[in-house]
Amino acid sequence: MKSDRLLSILLLLQTRGRVPAHELADRLEVSVRTIYRDIEALSAAGVPVYAERGRHGGIELLAGFRTDVTGLTADESRALFILAAQGAHAALGLDAALGSALRKVMAALPAPHRPAAEVTSRRILVDATRWKGGPRPAIDLDTLQDAVFTDRRLRLRYRHSGDREPRTYTVDPYGLVSKAGVWYLVADRRAKPQLFRADRVHSATVLDDPVRRRSGVELADVWEVLRRQVEERPGGLDVTVRVRRDRLDMFLRLNAAVLAELPEDDGESEWVTVRLSYGFVREARQLLAFSDRVEVLSPPQVREELRAAAASVTELYQRVSGPAD
Repeated sequence: MKSDRLLSILLLLQTRGRVPAHELADRLEVSVRTIYRDIEALSAAGVPVYAERGRHGGIELLAGFRTDVTGLTADESRALFILAAQGAHAALGLDAALGSALRKVMAALPAPHRPAAEVTSRRILVDATRWKGGPRPAIDLDTLQDAVFTDRRLRLRYRHSGDREPRTYTVDPYGLVSKAGVWYLVADRRAKPQLFRADRVHSATVLDDPVRRRSGVELADVWEVLRRQVEERPGGLDVTVRVRRDRLDMFLRLNAAVLAELPEDDGESEWVTVRLSYGFVREARQLLAFSDRVEVLSPPQVREELRAAAASVTELYQRVSGPAD
């Protein structure tokens, strides 16, 4: 609708200052000609907006002009209050700020939308943590945030999975990402993207040097590259197993990250075939947790790996407990 587009232009100009017409057109998915017609409509309505041509030109509001119009629809109001349930703000120390902001938004909402927004905050709860994830180490995001928001380099003491001692890195941060309740620092190390789990950072120091990010690259771009590297690991190992029905639901929950596809289930068979994808053979050892409720059908090297792992565990317990009387 044109009215929504006019309001979007007004709010963008308020938050961004001078914005090129082609950028507004891209953001709102209309032509540049339509943007200029909208600017004329805003001007005719009394909004002090003007356009400057040239290389550094753009569309801008007269200095000092502000509007208190929110223009929020009912669905937009609900979306804001669902955001309050995400939980990420707690780790960032923004609980009080978010609560204050939402109270201000509630006061600014059109009266008909307020009951729906209030009900949403009581009826929708988002918990991003996994079931039975176990206790997680406390993390301190303050220093990481400081570097991200002040555009400074970071020196990290970081322990990789499987390492006993931390290593020292100097990195150029793009930002912080929370995925499934786990915080990650997204940064460049020697101009190459790298992911650091916040709970493995032993110490962090903000340096005086300004950050050296690659030109034109944003946090979302780097995250997409790193996400694909994790999810599309080369040399993946396809494993086919069958799972007893009485453990199927738990098996699917605990192995969601390595499911190759959702299994075909007729709802009646005692066993259900499930296909998994691991990065390497040793990862499949987690299947031992299901004992005789899971049987590996293929490949043979995974069956051998589990047999060897089970034999090692048996030998360990025999050695600890000593020979039977």
